[in-house]
Amino acid sequence: MIFHAPNLALLLASTLSAAALVLAAGFGAQVLRRWDLSNGSAGQLAMERRTYLVSTALAWVMAVELVSLLLFIFNADRMAPMFLGAMCAVGTLNANAFGFPALMLRTAAFCAAALWLIVHRADLQGRDYPLTRFKFALVIALAPLSLAAAATQLAYFLGLHPDVITSCCSRLFVSEAGGLKAELVGVDPALALALLWGALAVVLALAAFTRRRGRGQVPYALAVGIFFVVAVASIVSALSPYIYERPQHHCPFCILKPEYGYIGYWLYLPLFAGTVFGLAAGLLSLHPLPPSMRERLPAIVRANIAISALLLALFALVALLAIARSELVLVGA
Repeated sequence: MIFHAPNLALLLASTLSAAALVLAAGFGAQVLRRWDLSNGSAGQLAMERRTYLVSTALAWVMAVELVSLLLFIFNADRMAPMFLGAMCAVGTLNANAFGFPALMLRTAAFCAAALWLIVHRADLQGRDYPLTRFKFALVIALAPLSLAAAATQLAYFLGLHPDVITSCCSRLFVSEAGGLKAELVGVDPALALALLWGALAVVLALAAFTRRRGRGQVPYALAVGIFFVVAVASIVSALSPYIYERPQHHCPFCILKPEYGYIGYWLYLPLFAGTVFGLAAGLLSLHPLPPSMRERLPAIVRANIAISALLLALFALVALLAIARSELVLVGA
C-alpha cells in the first residue's frame, strides 16, 4: 500500500525534511565551531548570509514536520476501511509493528520542530541573532529524530497489506488487553479527573508566579510536561467515555471523527500547543541572557508562559464542556 497517494505524499515530505535537516546539521556543526560576530572576516560574513538562508529554509521544513503529524493521523483514520477489523486510526496503526512507533516518533518530531520555531522566532528579535548557536545545536539534535521518524514511517507503509486482519480500539483499549493501554483504561475516572484539575491548578499557579516574579520557568516547564501526561491519561480513562457516552469506549482516536464534532482536535491542538509553549519557556530560560536581549528575551519567555497557560486552560474548558454535555455519569454515580 506504499503507492497509496497520501502515503507517497507523507513519505516524500518526511524524506525531504530528513534530508534537509541532515544537511542543515552539517552546516550547524560549522556554526558551532566558527560562529563569531566579533570577527569581521569574509568567512564570517559569508557564514552569516548562509545562516540566514538556511534558517529560512529550516522554518519551512519545521512547518512541514508540524503538518506531517496531522496528516499522518488523518490518513491513518481514512485508511481504516481498507483493513479487516479496523474502524479508526488505531486499527490502521496496529496493522503492523511499526504503526505506533511511527506515530510516537512523528509526535516527538512535531514537538521538537515547534520548539525550534519558537527559538528561531526569539532569535530574530535580537539585533545580533544571539541564539544562532543554540538553535543550530537544536537542529543537530533534531536531525537523528527526523531520520528515525522517516525510516519508521517507511517501514510502516512498506508493511501495510490489505489482507491483514487487525485489531481496533474495542480490542486494544480494554482492561484485559494488558500493557500501557490497559493501565490507562483501568485508571479510576474520578482519580483521573481529580489529577487533571489538580495539575491544571498547579500549572496556572506557577504561570502566575513566574510571570510576576520573573523566575521559576524550568519548574513551570516540568509542570507542563507532567500535565501533558496526566491529560493524555484522563482522555483515555475518563474524557473519551464521556464523549462517546459509553463507559466501555476509551479510544483516544475516535474523538477525532466527525460524528463526535471533531472534538478531539479541540482537545489535542490546545494541549499540544500549550505544552510546546510551556516547554519553550523553560528551554529559552536555560540559555544565558544575551546583552542584546536583556529585556526582550524575558518578555518573550513571559509571553510563552501566558500563551501556554491560556491554551492548557482552553483544553480543560473543552474537557469540562464535554463532560457537562454528556448524558453519561461516571463520577458521583
